[in-house]
Amino acid sequence: MRILLLGDYSNVHATLAEGFRALGHECVVASDGDKWKDYPRDIDLRRAFGWKGNASFLWRLMKALPTFRGYDVVQLINPIFLELKAERIAPFYRYLRRYNKKVVLGAFGMDFYWASVNTYQRPLRYSDFNMGDTIRTDAEAELYRKEWVGTSKEVLNKLIAEDCDGIVAGLYEYWVTYQPFKEKLRFIPFPIKMPETSAATSCAKTGRVTVFVGISKNRSAYKGTDIMLRATQAVQEKYPDRLQVQIAEGVPFAQYQHMMDSSDAILDQLYSYTPAMNSLMAMSKGIINIGGGEPENYEILGEQELRPIINVLPTYESCYEEMEQLVLHPERIPALKQQSIEYVKKHHDYLKVARQYLDFYHTL
Repeated sequence: MRILLLGDYSNVHATLAEGFRALGHECVVASDGDKWKDYPRDIDLRRAFGWKGNASFLWRLMKALPTFRGYDVVQLINPIFLELKAERIAPFYRYLRRYNKKVVLGAFGMDFYWASVNTYQRPLRYSDFNMGDTIRTDAEAELYRKEWVGTSKEVLNKLIAEDCDGIVAGLYEYWVTYQPFKEKLRFIPFPIKMPETSAATSCAKTGRVTVFVGISKNRSAYKGTDIMLRATQAVQEKYPDRLQVQIAEGVPFAQYQHMMDSSDAILDQLYSYTPAMNSLMAMSKGIINIGGGEPENYEILGEQELRPIINVLPTYESCYEEMEQLVLHPERIPALKQQSIEYVKKHHDYLKVARQYLDFYHTL
């Protein structure tokens, strides 16, 4: 098959492309590299600030556009798959529909359905937009809600979701919010390319548990990183000889991975039911994920034995308790590390995931 992957989040499309190619398919990734993360791509659609940056972006986009034809499948990372205003993206979407066989929408992150369903229907016990029946009103949640609900982004998202051939959800949570389209919706786990070797067990060398936390620019409160970090630092103050915390903020992907590799555990996504790409990448290296590991995560995968994730509820107290227990019982670490590797290999191996995508494409 000839496959075009437009846009990228957290290396999803770049990794998926590797899987397609390894299975003998032609695949092109056109993206902005997820901005400062700078993930690999075949066609660079990064948009820099200023009139020169805008001009360069538009020139590269128009030059690439004729090549966005003749594909068996075009998959969009998000309704905003280009760095343009929503009302300007619709003509590009119609172009893709006209000159390609199938178009698939990815439910991989922030969009209208994620913001709206979690605000008003609230099918999840907690999310980026609700805590039970209470709507979250922190600045970042309000910002995303205002961006997507009652705006041109909502119009675009509805247009694409209703018109496209298929929708792929990468997490249980996203699958839940796209239930109105269940007839053309498929849950497929995120793809991870397993490393050749796992991360070093640093606590065995230093005598301290090393916890890594990556802070996304302007998204700390929204993702709950602020709470997780504060709880972890409190545990560190109580047990300075048993715990060390490593922080990465706004660094490129390659540097981020290097910093992560010396850790025993990673803090990620307090309001998530499931591990996303960042956590899965860490788990593939034998790094324990402290974050989302709710029963629904294992159920949708059909996993009944492995339980590698230290699940935390979205509270300071839960984060503190789980971190303290890990520090006080480091004998748990080797088994959790091994289970983490087995879990990712079993459910997220990029070749297995690529085959699931191909199977889905053939049903459209």
